[in-house]
Amino acid sequence: MDIFTIILIILGLCVFEVINSVDNAIINAEVLSTMQKKSRKWFLFVGMFFAVFVVRGMLPWLIIWISTPSIGPIGAFTSSLSTNHVVLNSIQASSPVLLAGAATFLLFMFFHWLFIEPKKFLLPPEKFFQSHFFFFYAFVSLLLSIIVWFAIKNNSMIAFGAVIGATAFYVVEAVRRYAEYKAAKLDKRRVSDFGKIIYLEVLDASFSIDGVTGAFAFTLSVPLILIGNGIGALVVRKLTIQNMKAIHKYKYLKKGAMYSIFLLGIIMLFQGFGYKIPEWLAPIATFAIVGHFYYKSRIDDKN
Repeated sequence: MDIFTIILIILGLCVFEVINSVDNAIINAEVLSTMQKKSRKWFLFVGMFFAVFVVRGMLPWLIIWISTPSIGPIGAFTSSLSTNHVVLNSIQASSPVLLAGAATFLLFMFFHWLFIEPKKFLLPPEKFFQSHFFFFYAFVSLLLSIIVWFAIKNNSMIAFGAVIGATAFYVVEAVRRYAEYKAAKLDKRRVSDFGKIIYLEVLDASFSIDGVTGAFAFTLSVPLILIGNGIGALVVRKLTIQNMKAIHKYKYLKKGAMYSIFLLGIIMLFQGFGYKIPEWLAPIATFAIVGHFYYKSRIDDKN
């Protein structure tokens, strides 16, 4: 991997992490507005260690280790830097299962947003899908059946990975809905600033799964994922603290995040089935999608 590709991947991961954390940043901003200035600084500096190094550092490492237990914990972290052919071959052999699971998770996320989540319509199909929200579960069940059908012909473990991805989506979605429910009531209760910081860190952990999962479309390198997602998390945390009101300004960034998730899911699905996808495609496509919806947000804000 040349230096240009590494930089491109890190920048793509950073941008994806930032736009994918818009919802998280909004909730953070609402809770932080009820906290003292000293507590906000604590959340920014001390909480950052947990958000970046523990959550975004541990998750990709654990995912690769679990999907390839034979390489061990050290091998999972240093896989991209290792010259051991056994480690590299193990990662390569297990990557279709990992990619199929991650792809299914992201595709379910996208269609949940498209069918169910409230949004300001921009593209014509969005209104159609949301008006037929009751078809969501039937649609994703059919999608999973199609993925599993083709995966079984290729490798039964890929099919199992897709099922795990769907299961992970429902678990994370349940945790996230509960977290948002608690966030709506948090400012109505007498909760200490320390308690709110702990709550925000737990919430951040649930939201970070999207960014970490999508990162595998860019690279299987844990160090690169840690650097890119870590920088993105720092940017989001800084913006949330310093400019809480402006976080609502760019109305279409969430769309950019979701359409990026859809594309990354498609890329990983093809990779899982053995198709060779250029390493530059995921970051370049992310830049293009995010740039488009950022531009649309600026135009809408001026009007």
